[in-house]
Amino acid sequence: MPMSATYEKSEELGHKQSPESPTPLESDIPDGGFQAWATVFGCFLIQFCGFGYVLSFGVYQDFYTRIYLTNYPPTAISWIGSLASFLGDSISLISGPLYDRGWFYTLMIVGSSLQSLSLFILSLAKPDQFYLVFMIQGVLAGIGIGLAYAPSMAVISQHFSKRRTLAMALVVAGTPLGAVAHSIMLNHLLNRVGFSRGVLVSAGFVSALLLIACLSMRTRALPTPSGASYRAAARKCSRDVLFILMTTGATLFQVAIYFPLFYLQLDSVKHGIGVNFSFYSLVIMNASAFIARCTTGMIAPYMGVLNLTIVSTVVCSALIISMIALVDIASGIVICVVYGYFYGVFVALAAPLVVLLTPDLSELGARLGISLVFVGACPAAISEPATKREWLAFGGLLGGPISGALLGSQYKWLIPTLFSGLIAFCGSFVFASMRLIIYYRRKSQVTRAETA
Repeated sequence: MPMSATYEKSEELGHKQSPESPTPLESDIPDGGFQAWATVFGCFLIQFCGFGYVLSFGVYQDFYTRIYLTNYPPTAISWIGSLASFLGDSISLISGPLYDRGWFYTLMIVGSSLQSLSLFILSLAKPDQFYLVFMIQGVLAGIGIGLAYAPSMAVISQHFSKRRTLAMALVVAGTPLGAVAHSIMLNHLLNRVGFSRGVLVSAGFVSALLLIACLSMRTRALPTPSGASYRAAARKCSRDVLFILMTTGATLFQVAIYFPLFYLQLDSVKHGIGVNFSFYSLVIMNASAFIARCTTGMIAPYMGVLNLTIVSTVVCSALIISMIALVDIASGIVICVVYGYFYGVFVALAAPLVVLLTPDLSELGARLGISLVFVGACPAAISEPATKREWLAFGGLLGGPISGALLGSQYKWLIPTLFSGLIAFCGSFVFASMRLIIYYRRKSQVTRAETA
């Protein structure tokens, strides 16, 4: 990216950065080439096997509840996937700074190995061994995903500048595609060949993809040693109003965004829409999210990352509230397709938005880690009302349990739907306030320039 482009980007977001001192990583980025696109492919596979697998936990939830862990309530089982997803984000607080210090390959190898190992060990678990499954699928797999997640997003900034948003959008498209593929595959494997063989086949498939991913990704030689002080990065974040607002808005939105993903299937069943549609509702939604993540990178350069984020959050908020009108298959399909798309747009823009708010890209890993910890992770699958003790979770983990508690045993859909929709609108308002702050900062800069 030219120095002027870097300076203009920082000025638009309100950062004070001298054009004479460009960030080293921005000075000579190829913005394409075989190595760059091979890295994108490898990072795509990391997302496909990481959070893509976590978001298919609904299959395990159903299988554990009905067949394998029948002595434990669904709410307890749901914490297996919830913890894996939470650790996948929160471990980024560690893996982000380690990436800044040049540990990318180590993080990829260790993270991928832990994910692969967790599945192979899981295949040895016997019925009603809840704590073994919890430690393997919840803790071990979650740590592995967390070690690889943030670095696999941050490394894209070493290869792309002008097309960075497009590259990141393609990478995060691996999550919904993985959710669709793993969900369909696990449903057939677990119910046809049994738990042990089914998980073993899944482990082999995931391990092969992770191996290809590790062989595909490459870092570029940095002109200066990377790895800014984590304390310094955290101190800058605490003084960066835009970064604080972005984290606040994303956290609020995260509380609400997964309500349709985890409760639309139950909602459609309770409204008598049909079991077949209910099963494929999540497939439709994730397929739509996949299309969104592939196209977001093409739309964002014209609309702007922050503007498109505001649009996507407002539309999602309105669609969450529209779940009150869910009465037939037609309304269900509309919600699945439209919500899936704009939810995918929001997720695709999360990392590029952090990049835009990072004036010094040597701190990118640390900033990603800080943002992910506050935003939190999504519960992997919750199909029953949550108990009050689940309120102790934080970040994105709060969304499912709170909605389940509001839903109650009487399945009063109005209360949790309005709660999630209004919380989502609050997140949208915070993003909109960021746009206003940027507008007034630019206006004041123009005024000062004219009076000078």
